[in-house]
Amino acid sequence: MKKNAVLITLFILPLVVYLFFATGVNSFMQLPVLTTNIPDINPNWTTHNGEKVTLNDKITILGFSGEEVLKNRGNYFLFNQKIYNRNSPFKDFQVVFIAPEGTKDSVDIILNRLKKLSDISRYHFVYAKPNEIQDYFKKLKLIGALDSSYGTSSVYIIDKNRNLRGRKGESVQGKPEYKEGYDIQSSADLHNKMTDDVKIILAEYRLALKKNNKRKDAFRDKITEEVENNKE
Repeated sequence: MKKNAVLITLFILPLVVYLFFATGVNSFMQLPVLTTNIPDINPNWTTHNGEKVTLNDKITILGFSGEEVLKNRGNYFLFNQKIYNRNSPFKDFQVVFIAPEGTKDSVDIILNRLKKLSDISRYHFVYAKPNEIQDYFKKLKLIGALDSSYGTSSVYIIDKNRNLRGRKGESVQGKPEYKEGYDIQSSADLHNKMTDDVKIILAEYRLALKKNNKRKDAFRDKITEEVENNKE
C-alpha cells in the first residue's frame, strides 16, 4: 500500500499537475467584467444588406477591422478556424466587426471566401465614419488603442448585458493577469486563451439557463399540486 502511494506521489501527481498547467485552463469560474454596459451598436451603422445589429441578448465577439481589410485577410481565416467554427452553432453567438465606410468591397471579398468554408450567418460587418469608430472605441475604456487605419488585431468578448469580459486577477500560476482582448494574428492566443474564455462565458449562460428552467419546473409543479388539492 505504501509502495503504491509512493509511486503515485513520484510519478502520477507531477503528471497531473503538469497537464493542468499545460492546458492553459483559466483560473476564473466566471470571466471577470472589465467594462460595464458598453454602448450598443449605433442603429445608423448597418450591414451590407441595410440590417441593424445589436449587442443586446447576444454573446458577441466584437472587432474593429480598419481600412486595411485585405492586407489583414489572414487574420480572419485564422479566427474563423480557431474560434468562429467552434461556436457558431450556438444561437446566441455572433461576431460583429465595426468597419470604416468605404471598405465594403474589401469586406465582400473576405466574406465570399469565408462562405466557402463556413456558414457565415453569424458574421456582421457594420459601417461607420472613422471619427465615430474612434469615439465608440474610447467608450470601451480599454488600455489598447486603434491603429492609424481605425482597426486593431484584438477582438473582445461582450456578454448579453453589454459588459466587456476578460481576465483580471491571478493566473493559474499565481501571477497577476490582465487581458482585455485577444489577438487574431496569434494562433497561440486564440487557441490557449480565447478558446478557453469563450467556453467559460457560454458555460456561464448555459448554467444560468438550467437554473432558470429548474425554477420554472418547480413553480409549475407547485401550481399543479395546488390545483389538484383544490379539487379534493
